[in-house]
Amino acid sequence: MRFIIVTGMSGAGKSEAVNLLEDIGYYCIDNMPPAFLLNFAELCYNSFGKFDKVAIVCDIRGGEMFEHLAESLSELKHKGYNYELLFLDAKDETLIKRYKESRRKHPLSEDDRLPESIAKERAKMNAFKDIATHIIDTSFTSRKEFQDKLASLFSDSLENKGIIINVISFGFKHGIPMDSDLIFDVRFLPNPFYIPELKQKSGLEREVSEYVMSFSQSQDFQNKLFDMIDFLIPHYIEEGKSQIVIAIGCTGGKHRSVTFAHRLGEHLKDSNYRVFTTHRDYDKSS
Repeated sequence: MRFIIVTGMSGAGKSEAVNLLEDIGYYCIDNMPPAFLLNFAELCYNSFGKFDKVAIVCDIRGGEMFEHLAESLSELKHKGYNYELLFLDAKDETLIKRYKESRRKHPLSEDDRLPESIAKERAKMNAFKDIATHIIDTSFTSRKEFQDKLASLFSDSLENKGIIINVISFGFKHGIPMDSDLIFDVRFLPNPFYIPELKQKSGLEREVSEYVMSFSQSQDFQNKLFDMIDFLIPHYIEEGKSQIVIAIGCTGGKHRSVTFAHRLGEHLKDSNYRVFTTHRDYDKSS
């Protein structure tokens, strides 16, 4: 049985997650008071298979009742009821933008401005992020990419099981992805930014990729990078890690990091891993 508890920041995609989980066969309950978790888990685990896939959202909308979540999770563990905690997150600026677009009120909003309400929620939620089984940052994730990640984690119909590898290219000037497990810096390589005919192109385009890879240090780095990742992934799997985020950064996140993230993603796909490659900053202004 899979018993999923979904939580995280308001505006990070919990409603979308519930819709997707429902589509792939989960019995879903949105905004359950945490105090009911133990009784409901007992019902599900003793249902003789009637409830074999369950997803429950518990979040800050529960008000004072949400304060019981930590206690309820401890009770589930003590009683031997296995659960997975899915934490959905997003950067503050992304959450603010989404709230402004939807014109909805933040659950903690009283007389506070939106940034202050988000800060209060994050302070309450950080402890659950620290113990989460799965963390998905939706800041720069398209709806399709988000659905694919959820399906890869929770759909039983997938043929290829095992670790989920997220490869992200980024620009240091725009900040390091906060959910990174491994970070590689390729700013030591010659920068196509200073080549006029390449400046406005990205590492996804052949001319840029060929330029980046034309240097011996690029070839050497690729060989060492692939060798290290090929060595690490089986050990992460052996230790029970379900997902890993590999971030590759250059100055602006448009040329060198995109080239290497794309090549690493393709290399890992060729090794039959489940890989999601995201180029976070490639379309941002330099």
